Amino acid sequence: MTRRRPTAVALIPARSGSKRVPNKNVRLLAGYPLLVYAIAGARQSGVFKSVVVSTDSKAYASVARQYGAEVPFLRPTRMSGDLSPDIEWVEHALRSLKRLGREFDAFSILRPTSPFRLPETIRRAWAAFLDEPGIDSLRAVQRCREHPGKMWVIRGRRIIPLLALGPAYPPWHSTPYQALPEVYSQNASLEIAWTRVVFDGRTIAGEAVMPFVSQGLEGFDLNYPHDWKVAEELIRAGEAKLPSIT
Repeated sequence: MTRRRPTAVALIPARSGSKRVPNKNVRLLAGYPLLVYAIAGARQSGVFKSVVVSTDSKAYASVARQYGAEVPFLRPTRMSGDLSPDIEWVEHALRSLKRLGREFDAFSILRPTSPFRLPETIRRAWAAFLDEPGIDSLRAVQRCREHPGKMWVIRGRRIIPLLALGPAYPPWHSTPYQALPEVYSQNASLEIAWTRVVFDGRTIAGEAVMPFVSQGLEGFDLNYPHDWKVAEELIRAGEAKLPSIT
């Protein structure tokens, strides 16, 4: 008997209240609004049954629909603030879709701020997710450039190591980077999870999380004006590839 292939929905968050780069989700990069690259990558990957944009803005919704995404509802303002946790808008999106009679086995969060995430990136992550038994989710990570073993916390007029897990001698903060244990930080490239982790545990990750190690510029994240300048230069120099826009 042929097993049913799990269904997945791409969820693209695009709130309108960005402070560091105003309106960054619709700011033009190489001639197109930023969120369009997430839509294009998701659609061209062939992984998703639906590509849905979660936004609180009618203007953003119009842009998303123009480039082939669905916006069947707007995100409530209370879930669109700087400090709003992801679980709120993800749960809102999945429950709203469920009320419309649309249920999915899995979901993927594809943030617009990673424009160099390509369709093949998504396909590679989806294949890895399906091949790994016993997991709740997959999350993109990359080896950290600034090791937490060399980070400090300021307490009044003193600093103390952030991590106290290392050896007493030599301490991590006085150890060459190459000799430190490999540590990975998450990036905004992508996340995939079974929808049950939201409905059963009210979390977007669950407890058993597998790594998806980003390659090249897949995890490049646009959050500051400087990041934008770097991205534009990478594109101009032909060193970075964007999903094609139709």
